[in-house]
Formats: sequence, structure tokens, C-alpha cells
Amino acid sequence: MGESENRSHLEKTLEPFYQRASESEERLSRLEAALTNKKGAKNEDHLKLISELQSKLEEANAELVLERAKAQKLAVENAKLQYRITHLVKAAKEADLKLEQMEQVLTGKLDALKLEDSKIVS
Repeated sequence: MGESENRSHLEKTLEPFYQRASESEERLSRLEAALTNKKGAKNEDHLKLISELQSKLEEANAELVLERAKAQKLAVENAKLQYRITHLVKAAKEADLKLEQMEQVLTGKLDALKLEDSKIVS
């Protein structure tokens, strides 16, 4: 009976330790579950944020492509207008030169007519 009494006494002595170990394991399980839920919620929040950022980035890239296309069209149109301006300026200068020449000719003719008139009158 000695051995059985020792075992019984040992079991009674260890019983609070077993109970505390059981409670600790239960608390640890609850903490792990809570941590997993928090991580899951954080992961979901992070995934949602990443998804939103990716969609904003895609929108920005699409807008960038459109703006680049507009810029290219405007550059082509600007080149055409520059070409037209160059030729219009050249044509205006030529017209001014012709006008000056015609004025000189007309002035010369007018002077000649005045000279003739003055001869006739005298």
C-alpha cells in the first residue's frame, strides 16, 4: 500500500499543477485564435488597401496614356501650325516687298506726271 499511497499523494500534489497547465493551454488557445483573427483582419485590410491602390494606379496609368496621346496630337498640330506660320510670314514679307516696289514705281510715275504737268503749265 505504500506505493499506492505515494502515488495518490503525488497525484493530489500535482493536481493543481495539472489544472493550471490545462487553464494555461486553454488561454493560449484563445490567444492564438484572437491573434489569428487579428492577423486575418489585418491581412484583409492590407489586401483591400493593396487592391484599392492597384486600381488607382491602373486608372492613373490609363489617364497617363490618354494624356500622352493628347500631347502627341497637340505636338503634330503645333508642327503643322508652325509650318503654316512660317509660310504666312514669308508670304507677308514678299507681299510687303512687292508693295514697297509698287509704291516706289507709283511714286516715280507720280513725280514724272508732276514734272510733266509743271512743264505743261509753264
